[in-house]
Amino acid sequence: MKIFTPSNILIPKTPMDKWATIACDQHTSDPSYWEKADAFVDSVPSALRVILPEVYLSADNDEAVKRINATMRQYLDEGIFTEHENAMIYVERKQANGKVRRGIVGAIDLEAYDFRKGASTPIRATEATVPERIPPRVEIRKNAPIELPHAMLLIDDVKRSVIERLAEKTDAMTLLYDCELMLGGGSIKGYLLTEDLIAKTLTALDTLAEETPLLFAVGDGNHSLATAKTCYKLDPNEKNRYALCEIVNIHDEALEFEPIYRVLFGTTKEAVLSAISNYTAEHSSVSATQSVTLISGGEEIDLTLPAVYSLPVSTLQDLIDRFSRDNPSVTVDYIHGIDETRELSAKDNAVGFLFEGMAKSQLFPTVIRDGSLVRKTFSMGEACDKRYYIEARKIK
Repeated sequence: MKIFTPSNILIPKTPMDKWATIACDQHTSDPSYWEKADAFVDSVPSALRVILPEVYLSADNDEAVKRINATMRQYLDEGIFTEHENAMIYVERKQANGKVRRGIVGAIDLEAYDFRKGASTPIRATEATVPERIPPRVEIRKNAPIELPHAMLLIDDVKRSVIERLAEKTDAMTLLYDCELMLGGGSIKGYLLTEDLIAKTLTALDTLAEETPLLFAVGDGNHSLATAKTCYKLDPNEKNRYALCEIVNIHDEALEFEPIYRVLFGTTKEAVLSAISNYTAEHSSVSATQSVTLISGGEEIDLTLPAVYSLPVSTLQDLIDRFSRDNPSVTVDYIHGIDETRELSAKDNAVGFLFEGMAKSQLFPTVIRDGSLVRKTFSMGEACDKRYYIEARKIK
């Protein structure tokens, strides 16, 4: 069984700068970003019209889902795509900071993927899956004629034997797209791998697989892959068995891990500090401590928590989960970036947390040893550097 394979990949013929759209789970507390995207795209065909940004998720998404699926079918009927059969795409993403991140787009076999904690499959989740996030995504995918990937899977390739060697082979490949990405997303190039380069890539992956029990760790898009796996179980056919994604080497120098901070809405600084005091007292036998910074109303307070878990984010999430259960009206958002966390925490009845993030060198050993981490443990770069929807694949 080939875990990562070529696939029939659709590339739009329309203006790519308007087509390419950032992952739907970004800017979840900033509807103005999506309003700007909408204005920029205007009436030009765009991936924006066939995704549902999470900022707009609601209890009833029926009309939005129908509109998305109808637009997908319209795009297919209008012939806006070129289909490249049995393809893989080498990607060079110039991030907002000027660094270039490299990857390969292909399809993973969902038979080799399990998002449950404690899984031993070659493809595993890196964070806990939130069950309530799956059904709305299933509603979109189960009747969708195409999929668009924002999932990024990591490989632990310290020898740089799989992806990086392709940087010197671009003259032998066909350039499929080269464009600026909207709203400060940097730029991107995509090259079609030759049959020879595909074969060498698969051989290199086979060699890497012999050296580790975990070939792919899901860096971004775990819930999208969990949705694909769920849809495959509901309708186990060959098209549903695969999911398009991009693989990236965790040792890529452009790939930086950033913390995902927390902001609580509908509560006060005093209530949260009281909960922290109670949590600390409950775990008084834990001698080691971890540092976090509480932010509220422009005030920042440095605190220590008992090191109940190995990572500060895991301890903090345990505390927040308990606090949320005791205070059902409180909502929690997960924020990329210190500035946005401070801005949101300055609002009335909002409390935010900053903390030191996880080093990327800890990821593979931790997942292999302990299983998936708590949800939203880390972000691969800033929000503007997330994967943009570009390629597509027929799933119906």
